[in-house]
Amino acid sequence: MEEQESMKETTTRLKDWKAVIARYQGADIRRSLFQLISTMAMLILTLVVMHKMIDRAWWVTALLAIPAAGLMVRVFIIMHDCGHGSFSPWPTFNDAIGFITGVLTFTPYAQWRREHAMHHASSGDLDHRGYGDVDTLTVREYLARSKWGRFKYRLFRNPAVLLGLGPLHMIILQRFRTKGVATGKVQLSSVWMTNIAIGGLAATFILAAGYKSVVLIYLPTYYLAAATGVWLFYVQHQFEDAYWESRENWDYATAAVHGSSHLRLPKVLQWFTGNIGLHHVHHLGPRIPNYRLQKAHDENALFHEAPVMTIKLGMKALRLTLWDEQNRQMIRFRDLRRSISAGKR
Repeated sequence: MEEQESMKETTTRLKDWKAVIARYQGADIRRSLFQLISTMAMLILTLVVMHKMIDRAWWVTALLAIPAAGLMVRVFIIMHDCGHGSFSPWPTFNDAIGFITGVLTFTPYAQWRREHAMHHASSGDLDHRGYGDVDTLTVREYLARSKWGRFKYRLFRNPAVLLGLGPLHMIILQRFRTKGVATGKVQLSSVWMTNIAIGGLAATFILAAGYKSVVLIYLPTYYLAAATGVWLFYVQHQFEDAYWESRENWDYATAAVHGSSHLRLPKVLQWFTGNIGLHHVHHLGPRIPNYRLQKAHDENALFHEAPVMTIKLGMKALRLTLWDEQNRQMIRFRDLRRSISAGKR
């Protein structure tokens, strides 16, 4: 009862959120273009240097994979802004840039945009899970599964699987989609146009730099970027005091601010990740460009209520796997086992 009253108070404090985010929406096209051009220039330069050094000093190429992966993450964030219409004021231009950056990050832009929009509309909603998020079961749902079903879920939620095999979803599984709620004719067309463009890009890279550079430079760098992206997305919604509610009690603004974390990163990492750590601001105002998220957070007290995450806490959060309906928090598998042993389940 006390928790419900507290949540009502939070919802009341957030009632003027639309007026708050309106002050920061709208793209600064010069700033957006500078971000795009500078990021692409640095990525191309880094890849060229990696190519030049691979036979001379392989360790230099290996080290440069780290900033190159960071730049790929930044390219994805630009695509992300295009999908929300916050990159430029022109939808057609947003879609063009979104498609190009989507090809570079192996992401079918229109399909991703549709699924991501559904994620924003249902984040934290127990009755509408499964769109653009990490599959999460409640304790009751997990216990109702067969032994095989529990094993599959435990395997899926294992950090080694999430971070090690998760990028394969971006590389391989996104190449083949079937019709569904998030995938219609337009989205299927996007998938196959992206596949064709990726094939053409790969052929161009092979002709220009050789098969070796593509396999030993671009793919490993992308894999590192994708693993980083999986972790970033995970910690943005998977933490101990995450927000989960049934549809009848679900509130968009509360889900945005309390169901999305504020991931505090060192400034250099915040730059590479395009301020996406300010995820609570982004979820409340998805049309705010990434370069205004920090300003919006700093100037408005309502954003200071968001759960704070750090890299250390984010790594620990990888072990949080189930939503405990009784205690209304994310728990580990071991917590559930202890609870069952103590006769509390």
